[in-house]
Amino acid sequence: MTKPLLNKSIPSKFPLYSVSFPSKTKFCYMKVLFCLLCMAFYSVSPAQKKQNSEAINSDSILLSKTKYRLVGPFRGGRSAAVCGDYRQKNTFYFGATGGGVWKTIDGGSNWKNISDKYFGSSIGAVTIAPSDPTILYVGQGENTIRGNVSEGFGIWRTDDGGRSWRNLGLKDTRHIVRIIVHPKNPDIVWVAALGHLFGNNEERGIYKTTDGGKTWRRVLYSDAGSGAADLVMEPGNPQVFYAGTWTVKRTPYSLESGGSGSALWKSVDGGETWTKLNDKKGFPGKTTLGIIGVAVAPSNPERVYAIVESEKGGLLRSDDAGETWTNVSTDQNIRQRAWYYSKIFVDPKNAEIVYALNVQLWKSTDGGKTWKNINTPHGDHHDLWIDPEDGYRMIVADDGGAQVSFDGGNNWSTYQNQPTAQFYRVSTDNHFPYRILGA
Repeated sequence: MTKPLLNKSIPSKFPLYSVSFPSKTKFCYMKVLFCLLCMAFYSVSPAQKKQNSEAINSDSILLSKTKYRLVGPFRGGRSAAVCGDYRQKNTFYFGATGGGVWKTIDGGSNWKNISDKYFGSSIGAVTIAPSDPTILYVGQGENTIRGNVSEGFGIWRTDDGGRSWRNLGLKDTRHIVRIIVHPKNPDIVWVAALGHLFGNNEERGIYKTTDGGKTWRRVLYSDAGSGAADLVMEPGNPQVFYAGTWTVKRTPYSLESGGSGSALWKSVDGGETWTKLNDKKGFPGKTTLGIIGVAVAPSNPERVYAIVESEKGGLLRSDDAGETWTNVSTDQNIRQRAWYYSKIFVDPKNAEIVYALNVQLWKSTDGGKTWKNINTPHGDHHDLWIDPEDGYRMIVADDGGAQVSFDGGNNWSTYQNQPTAQFYRVSTDNHFPYRILGA
């Protein structure tokens, strides 16, 4: 028999016995080990087997009676998707980046989760059908692409106000950032999808359905490394759309924003075909472009705003539906950390009143030339919905959840009633009674 040799190169749970044997000897040892294991297994007495079985059954019974309960905290976590009911003025919705979809019917005093048992986690878009408020569409995958960004699994629809849901596909888009529903037909929908963040993929861009989500067609595609970052419809006119595409790559250690796939687009045939606006007069299309947010003034559809990430970017304004542009503001308050914000909104009755989302919520009353901060309960703002019939009624999404205002932002509901805070670690200590610790 060959003498065993110490093999230091192979890790072992018992390093002193980490040895190497010739194959024939190794096979003999394996047979002996197998026989010993069999003997140990069959040597267990029937009484011992019964005792083990009873222990397993008692554990199962104990755990079957165990129920989870909410221990808090009642504090809002990050949200990037909000909308309000067009008819029920106290009803609003928000999507949490880590807690599903929530609904209030009392203006933000109380919130209830309506997506549990169907889907949850990361939400990038929430939209109500204007013609039927019982129909909602929700897109998964947060649109705030931080280093700890979370993905989603496509788009969902409810026909009963959130009591039940069904998935409509687009699962590989991973991040749906905007959903537009036809003002009169709830089965015609447009979706802006950002796609994979860590690498190229094909399922990204603008998608359209005319059968309520049974089938989808991709109607705008920039390239495999660029997805749709924003999408708006000219209010009341489902023929005219503007979309921003964005070349972006996020890794655990880096963010690459900007490239040839970043562009501002326009469609005048319901999203079937698109024209790139990068080369229009006054638009900084000859420089490297990053993320682009866009908005159309409901009171004057010729007035279009675009907030553009670029060395020569800023807030651009067009008064001829995108044919020519003027850079009206390079204020860093509305441009900082562009990849995290870059969303713009317009008052429904006054084209000069503009809202820009950033660390703070900013408002302009002179068409974007100057800005004034609006005090809100929390910082880092990611979405805003304004009632098309009442510019004072709105809901904002930020890193503290969602808050409702009925007076144009002078007063807001609280975020201390939304148990959506994001925990990165959770533990307990040795205190009696024990304390729960969370980061």
